[in-house]
Amino acid sequence: MTGEQATPGIDPLPLQQWFEERVDVVGDLAFSQIIGGRSNLTFTVSDEAGSRWVLRRPPLGHVLATAHDMSREHRLISALAGSGVPVPGIVGLCEDEAVNGAPFYAMEFVEGRVVRTHEDAIDVGPDPLGRMGASLVEVLARLHGLDVDAVGLGDLARREGYIERQLKRWRSQFEQSTTRDIPNVLAVHERLAARIPEQQGVGIVHGDYRLDNCMMSGDGGVAAVLDWELCTLGDVLADLAAMVAYADQRAAGDTLLNTSAEGYPTADEVRAMYAAHSGRDLDGFDFYLAFAHWRTACIVEGVYARYEAGVMGEADPTLVRLFGDRVLALADIAAECAARLP
Repeated sequence: MTGEQATPGIDPLPLQQWFEERVDVVGDLAFSQIIGGRSNLTFTVSDEAGSRWVLRRPPLGHVLATAHDMSREHRLISALAGSGVPVPGIVGLCEDEAVNGAPFYAMEFVEGRVVRTHEDAIDVGPDPLGRMGASLVEVLARLHGLDVDAVGLGDLARREGYIERQLKRWRSQFEQSTTRDIPNVLAVHERLAARIPEQQGVGIVHGDYRLDNCMMSGDGGVAAVLDWELCTLGDVLADLAAMVAYADQRAAGDTLLNTSAEGYPTADEVRAMYAAHSGRDLDGFDFYLAFAHWRTACIVEGVYARYEAGVMGEADPTLVRLFGDRVLALADIAAECAARLP
């Protein structure tokens, strides 16, 4: 191993020592970025014996202060161990920026597959894909049913006013990130803010729950829920709405979604399965659907702005343009949904 940093975001020599102090490492470590995530950077870490781990760190360059908290993400995954919600085992957290230039944490590598694209979903096949969709809904309901105090997350965030907090947070981050005029984002914000429903208790909200943010096992079950950076406490129906909204082909343009492949449950089937598993009242779900499209527009605009600024490393210009177009489509769908609210 040399001291040369060949992988952006990775300083191999200090990381080698850090890993050796925590796990059995054979020979030199190799690091490879996992392409697909759009916010925090994720890398596979492997030694010469074939053992593998996963490392998560913030994007390169300057980022919004609250958006990439490694210690918070580490705490969430640690707290859920043994809860019935499948998560990777934790190796450790490092907040010493001298090791790798930014805080990071490492976790065990979970065997399975991420069904990221439409082609991936077709390769899975209709029946297994259907089981994956059903398992996703069941695990989501299980997460939402956890006692936040019993798992040690009762002080993670404010318990009430989730939608109000989210509207404020994502409008603020949208305004900090964007460099262009997208009127529907601000107009939908005002309509939603005036029609917030009463929150049904408090639960753990993943914040980005969908098929390609989970590692799926060969039998169609969820092997591990990933990407906890947006997790908080609050109104769990926002998670269900996000899962449904992510499967809306209209926001994807010509790119076929993984959830549009044959076998994946329809939006109505997802809602019915969740209602059966959770026992929650889904009246007024249209508000949450409008909110989900609006929030995703704000999030994707932040990702688009980071790519435009070059802080996410090299990027395909066509991909960057597609992100920008997707924001506009999401904002239009959010406005359409919000217009149906009383």
